[in-house]
Amino acid sequence: MDSTQNILLASSGGLQVGSKGVRRSSTLICAPIMAESVDKMLIDMDKAKTLGADLLEIRLDHLKAFNDNVDLKTLIKESPLPTLFTYRPKWEGGQYDGDEKDRLDALRLAMELGADYIDVELQVAHEFIDSIYGKKPEKFKVIVSSHNYQHTPSVEALGNLVARIQATGADIVKIATTAMDITDVARIFHITVHSQVPTIGLVMGERGLISRILCAKFGGYLTFGTLDSGIVSAPGQPTMKDVLHLYNFAQIGPDTKVFGIIGKPVSHSKSPFLYNEGFKSVGFNGVYVHLLVDDIAKFLQTYSSMDFAGFSITIPHKEAALKCCDEVDPVAKSIGAINCIIRRPTDGKLFGFNTDYVGAISAIEDGLTGSHKSGGITGSPLAGRLFVVIGAGGAGKALAYGAKQKGARIAIANRTYDRARELADTIGGDALSLADLDNFHPEEGMILANTTSIGMQPKVDETPISKHALRSYSLVFDAVYTPKMTRLLKDAEASGAIVVSGLEMFIGQAYEQFERFTGLPAPKGLFRKVMDNSS
Repeated sequence: MDSTQNILLASSGGLQVGSKGVRRSSTLICAPIMAESVDKMLIDMDKAKTLGADLLEIRLDHLKAFNDNVDLKTLIKESPLPTLFTYRPKWEGGQYDGDEKDRLDALRLAMELGADYIDVELQVAHEFIDSIYGKKPEKFKVIVSSHNYQHTPSVEALGNLVARIQATGADIVKIATTAMDITDVARIFHITVHSQVPTIGLVMGERGLISRILCAKFGGYLTFGTLDSGIVSAPGQPTMKDVLHLYNFAQIGPDTKVFGIIGKPVSHSKSPFLYNEGFKSVGFNGVYVHLLVDDIAKFLQTYSSMDFAGFSITIPHKEAALKCCDEVDPVAKSIGAINCIIRRPTDGKLFGFNTDYVGAISAIEDGLTGSHKSGGITGSPLAGRLFVVIGAGGAGKALAYGAKQKGARIAIANRTYDRARELADTIGGDALSLADLDNFHPEEGMILANTTSIGMQPKVDETPISKHALRSYSLVFDAVYTPKMTRLLKDAEASGAIVVSGLEMFIGQAYEQFERFTGLPAPKGLFRKVMDNSS
């Protein structure tokens, strides 16, 4: 592993730390304008300003017809914001496949007509910059860019690339690489935070998303936010709305603490909505991001700075995460899985714990009693009931443990019988395979809890158990909360069972995590409002 194994970065110049409501970041938000006509571009430019963009990247290579003199004059004159002109050729991932001289002539003309920035590729940068020597307006800046659609090079190779770009006479360095693993992004952070010139460092793909948000922390010159989801100029770009309002981008500065949800998959998670709204409401200087992680040990080792301060853990990492911690809460150790890690501010050690079972068991008890006050262990409505858990992973262990603590009898159903048997032996209960579940009805009034991802978006038509088998259950809980009403819950409701959504577990476990992250009381009313609005 290279020198970014331990990311411990100093604050970068040009960023302001302010109080709540004051912009901390000087990192610009640039909206790519990629319409096929000038008229549509003008509409999109106004939309971008309304959404909160600082800068417009006008992608000339997307125009179906282009009259350079007339169209450039119109675009520059009518633009409501500063302009960056890009005329990306196919050999660098763009749309243009015409004459190279015409392309560079158009970029020079844009400069002469009053563009604020031009983006030109490293391969032709020397030639372009030499051609404008002595003609360059004072406010005009040349961005020299390099795109790597295969991988992210080593820190040493990236440093050499920066030097090559600087040697062309670039005003601003732009490097875009591709994330094969989320730890690749650390190398780009290392480059941007230590760069002596303005640098744009972005990592493409879902694993690179944090580069587009945390560049405001690590001194990146700009990030991109699209006008609409799915219409991107490079893989992995978030929308302008998400950049500004989901991640509170303007509030991110060098002192901002980083939190996130570690999972695979993870893009469905609503945790960032919840925690970022919570942070904003109490004036806490933190940002919470999606973290698509393949190897959790490698991730935690790479991002070992105190500023990477806490993580929620979801499928499939809850058991592996426990082994990465320096200390584990005794209850979590008994369960054998954690759903939260805190980096202790005193010594940087990782402390793991589990809030899954508290949130889930409380929600199930509330569903059985119809109240919002779950009883103690002795008075639990779960006492004596047969509690069937689907899944033998981290969440399954947590629910089985929690239900056992409340006096329930436990049965574990899992796709792999041996794993069900192993957990049942550990916890003290029965085991069966998922296939056996349809014919398992030893008594009426059982409780069913699905802790697998079966039925989660996008596979919303899947269910772990047939509808007819649900008649034996008085309550059915599903840990999946996207969608809120899974097929399992719809079938259960139709069978007459009480249903409890994973949303209840999600909100319940989030209270304690928020308080551990911030040291402040959780804004419980806000959390419920956020989740109600997002479901």
